[in-house]
Amino acid sequence: MSEQVEGRGGPVTAIHLDAVGGVAGDMFAAALLDVRPDLWPDCEGAIAAMDLPATVQARWEAHGDGTLSGARFMVAGAAGDGAQHTHWRRIRDRLTAAALAEPVREVALSIFGALAEAEAAVHGIAVDEVAFHEVGAEDSIVDIVSAAALIAALGPCRWSIGPIPRGRGQVRTAHGILPVPAPATLELLKGFLLFDDGEDGERVTPTGAAILHHLQPTQAADPLPRKLLGAGLGFGGRRLAGRSNVLRATLYAAAGDDALADRVEVLRCEVDDQTAEDLAVALDHLRGIDGVIDVCQWPVLAKKGRLATALQVLATPAAADRAALALLDETATLGVRRASRSRTVVARQSRREGDVRVKLARRPSGTTAKAEIDDLAGIEGAGARRAARRRAEAAAMADEDGDGR
Repeated sequence: MSEQVEGRGGPVTAIHLDAVGGVAGDMFAAALLDVRPDLWPDCEGAIAAMDLPATVQARWEAHGDGTLSGARFMVAGAAGDGAQHTHWRRIRDRLTAAALAEPVREVALSIFGALAEAEAAVHGIAVDEVAFHEVGAEDSIVDIVSAAALIAALGPCRWSIGPIPRGRGQVRTAHGILPVPAPATLELLKGFLLFDDGEDGERVTPTGAAILHHLQPTQAADPLPRKLLGAGLGFGGRRLAGRSNVLRATLYAAAGDDALADRVEVLRCEVDDQTAEDLAVALDHLRGIDGVIDVCQWPVLAKKGRLATALQVLATPAAADRAALALLDETATLGVRRASRSRTVVARQSRREGDVRVKLARRPSGTTAKAEIDDLAGIEGAGARRAARRRAEAAAMADEDGDGR
């Protein structure tokens, strides 16, 4: 069962990355292990599950460059010279068959899958025909499953990153000399803010770009106050001319224990010339937008005494523009009113009890549990559903008490 990992000061609710030197798989793992060394057993377990050759050994250790101190993540005994090539479908089969925890497997498949799709796009081939070169070597497999183990262990949280250095010049690959960023890396970084800091060489590796593609960290400002838990520095293998080659990971907890400050965008409009059946479809589409929190409707008396439907969409600030455009596209309205509003919410967490997800809400007077009705829908009979709901909720509360919360 997946849950947020506790740090000193509470569960980790936000992680910010500063790509001072760049982003690579080993730098990502090193940065998180520098601030959370207690998660190293999760990495060791994931690496062992991949049944790699006995010569392949991974370790992390303290490291400094004379200016900053942090950690390095290193893999020894791997065939990482780029001469070998491994098909994506073979790596996918290995990940599927490995004795990995399911959340770790899902993240690792997502990261490798993003790499395969990017390679397929730039080479104009089917995804299943993609053969990895440098990324197919054991050291890259170790980097990715370690990153997946760390992401899964830290649990759901807000990921963010500052502007990403794009690097300069060219890089030598199995496909020959390519411009920096390499084509697959560039494909994975679409939508991110990049900048030129004047340093030569590759700054974001394909593995690093695939991790960012999976996390989809926001580059927008965080409006919420948060409690700083700590920061870690992950060093890369190169030395840069004007700065330390590090990725910094800063971990935060919620500012309060129960009630959390938050901001949402409220989008409002009225519709009086759209059929009820078509409007229902439109609202389903709106609910499916990533970042839309809630969609509701109610009857109102509009101009000329006509009965109309008022619509309200709650969205995260990052999703508000997408939601507003979707409202204009999906409904017959000619305009959308927008306002930013503060709100107070309780800290929430999801646990899985068997096949049922249970949402825990930490209210000021105590924790409450509510089973997800979608996971109970396949049970026939109201009494049977009620009993299953009570069992799942009781189990989730028992696990909560066992965690000492």
